[in-house]
Amino acid sequence: MYLNRRDERLSKQEMGRPPKFSRDQLQAAALAIVDEQGLGALTMRSLAARLGTGPMTLYNHVADRADLDLLVVDAVLAEVTVPRRRGGWRARLEAIATELWRVMRAHPAAVPLVLTRRSRSPAVLDVAEALLDALARGGFAGRDLLVAFRSVTAFLAGFAQVELAGPLATTAGEPAGEVIARVRALPAERYPHLHDIAAAALRSDPEAEFRDGLRRFVAGLAPSGR
Repeated sequence: MYLNRRDERLSKQEMGRPPKFSRDQLQAAALAIVDEQGLGALTMRSLAARLGTGPMTLYNHVADRADLDLLVVDAVLAEVTVPRRRGGWRARLEAIATELWRVMRAHPAAVPLVLTRRSRSPAVLDVAEALLDALARGGFAGRDLLVAFRSVTAFLAGFAQVELAGPLATTAGEPAGEVIARVRALPAERYPHLHDIAAAALRSDPEAEFRDGLRRFVAGLAPSGR
């Protein structure tokens, strides 16, 4: 079917219009789907429905599944508020890492994407630069800086993953108390140490655990030759 002149004018006007959705709107909608329904629920169709449009409209903004994933990564990291530059380098490093952990913990279903999808968005780069700046103030440079940076990010990633997939991890909607009770029901003679940590978990706070572990980890960091 051929377009008449009026349709041609309308098509040209559509092409000249600004994008229907901002990047922030796309990110917020994608993250909301993942938070509410899990990673598997995020598709072009579900994102379009959340935004009140058709899937084909999204192809003007999102090329493929990889782009969908990056929307979520960028949305999560955009919530990180980098603390002001004050105090010693270890205190600053711990403050930035704790803020990053809090944001990741607020979006547990998105953690696998944050850990595996690379992004060059300002949000991601700003957090990385803040961590590097703290380490550089501690005397790290060159290869020492690289190793320290990777070590700190590995600690963060590992802590986030263990909470999601360790023996005391909860499934969606499952109270932590039920998990602990299940572990404590195991034969104590065979799993004495699992019983030990299950009992400790009853009185423990996740952020206190993270801060304590991070503090011990960072205390052992030092540039070569020191």
